[in-house]
Amino acid sequence: MNYHVKDLDLADKGKLRIEWAGREMPVLKQIKERFEREKPLKGIRLGACLHVTTETANLMDVLKAGGAEVALCASNPLSTQDDVAAALVKHYEIPVFAIRGEDRDTYYQHIKAVLDMNPHITMDDGADLISTLHAEYPEKIENVIGGTEETTTGVIRLRAMAKEGALKYPVIAVNDALTKHLFDNRYGTGQSTIDGILRATNRLLAGSIFVVAGYGWCGKGVAMRAKGLGARVVVTEVDPLKAIEAVMDGYDVMPMDEAAEIGDFFCTLTGDINVIRKEHFLKMKDGAIVSNSGHFNVELDLDGLKEVSREVRRVRENVDEYTLVNRKKVYILAEGRLVNLAAAEGHPSAVMDMSFANQALCAEYLVKHGKELKNDVYKVPEHIDRSVAEMKLHAMGIKIDKLTPEQEKYLSSWEMGT
Repeated sequence: MNYHVKDLDLADKGKLRIEWAGREMPVLKQIKERFEREKPLKGIRLGACLHVTTETANLMDVLKAGGAEVALCASNPLSTQDDVAAALVKHYEIPVFAIRGEDRDTYYQHIKAVLDMNPHITMDDGADLISTLHAEYPEKIENVIGGTEETTTGVIRLRAMAKEGALKYPVIAVNDALTKHLFDNRYGTGQSTIDGILRATNRLLAGSIFVVAGYGWCGKGVAMRAKGLGARVVVTEVDPLKAIEAVMDGYDVMPMDEAAEIGDFFCTLTGDINVIRKEHFLKMKDGAIVSNSGHFNVELDLDGLKEVSREVRRVRENVDEYTLVNRKKVYILAEGRLVNLAAAEGHPSAVMDMSFANQALCAEYLVKHGKELKNDVYKVPEHIDRSVAEMKLHAMGIKIDKLTPEQEKYLSSWEMGT
């Protein structure tokens, strides 16, 4: 079996951590039990570019149980958990190409190693697998049934491809499932981002000014958790609707130019480029702490920051100190990459349970219906979204009401009125 991981001796530790995460992923467990019986992915080669974490490992196990031939690479150079990568190779016999801290060339070599399997289905977190396939291996696309995309940044890229007619096969936007973004993005990102910032800095949030750039579901989650720890939260936005929502949720809203002067902590969650630029860094307080929890590190203009810096040094694990030309110091966490994965362990497994359940069920859906779909970006089918919610409630021991026949008739009628 071809693979590239840091050290197979880490595998036993990784296996224990995978099992620990699996205890909080009951929906995936239910899907695995059915997949083992039915083998809906038999004969399917599935190439995945995801964060190599304990939760992802449980998803890979489910896909393999469903009959798929699976290969996995990292969707971010700093998100790989090396013990998990080793365990997947040694104990689960799944080819993995991922090493924490890999450079850009190695990162893309790993993506190409997954594409060498000639996948029928691609599974992405950020769309690097799909974009590389389209740009460098167009001859392999004819074998692809479809793909899935996990995160907001990737969905934005894929919709741009579809709009230009560049997307050559259908992709399901798992990120847009209600059982994904309402929970994973909000509660998962909220908790894990704060976790990463605190692990990296050990600084007190209470009484500080915490600037959240972007008030999508991820930004809402981070703002909620920062406020809960006693920070005064400031939101920056470009969307007037989201800005109004942030105001009515009780946050201060202002442009980044103004927020830069008062913030103690900054976190970008927009999916866009250069959200914090060199002119913002120069306005920051001495000692400001800057992080990113959007998919790519491009949200921070690190090249611009270097241009206005006199010195850079690593002062703690995952903390780089930039001494600016104005002699103030600014601290960048996790090299500007996903702070929740680089400085912590990513989302809790209980919330990833629903996200990855969508991934597994959408892979099954593509096998059955992929050839019927056009080359476009699709929402997760509603019946899949609802079934994931139902399985999660069942696993939590929670029951809900059902509509009576009279109620169903009322809701489907225009004649009954008041």
